[in-house]
Amino acid sequence: QLQLVESGGGLVQPGGSLRLSCAASGSTLAFYAIGWFRQAPGKEREGLLCISSNGGSTSYLDSVKGRFSISRDNAKTTVYLQMNNLSLEDTAVYYCAARRSIARSWCSNTDIFFPSWGQGTQVTVSS
Repeated sequence: QLQLVESGGGLVQPGGSLRLSCAASGSTLAFYAIGWFRQAPGKEREGLLCISSNGGSTSYLDSVKGRFSISRDNAKTTVYLQMNNLSLEDTAVYYCAARRSIARSWCSNTDIFFPSWGQGTQVTVSS
């Protein structure tokens, strides 16, 4: 089972950028699809982007398309979420999640499909 630890969150002004990291251990990251999710206070968790084990990425949320991107460095056992032009509505706890898939192109924005989760990192966008 893959263990995940997110980092890189913090306080940022509107229009700013952050890069979140999802460090993996306990198994071979290259075998896993990784999704990034977020949950704002009082709202349901939503899937943002996913990167498959073969490196293909999908952005699911219209509000982050063109602003957020996902990448992976299997050698560093880390997946990244680059967030640009942040807005107040991006304030949330951000989570990465993993699923080992035989289909190397598999990805999803459905949280129940991911059995492994990190503890989350807080991102606060405020002026």
